[in-house]
Amino acid sequence: MSKESIQEVVHKSLEEYFNDLGEQQASNIYDMVVLTVEKPILEVVMHRADGNQSHAAQMLGINRNTLRKKLQEHGLL
Repeated sequence: MSKESIQEVVHKSLEEYFNDLGEQQASNIYDMVVLTVEKPILEVVMHRADGNQSHAAQMLGINRNTLRKKLQEHGLL
């Protein structure tokens, strides 16, 4: 899947989200999207790294301690 494909999926999902809201006011969209995509990203990368947090952190381009914190926040540790 290319970067554009991921962007297209996010775009389509957000359009559907707004359509489903109807007249209701949207709020905290940024946090909602980040939390929604962050967990599967962590799951897939940890699987690809065979559970090695240092390797996964390197793949993600983040500090290992940051990765560990995010894994704990999502109940993945």
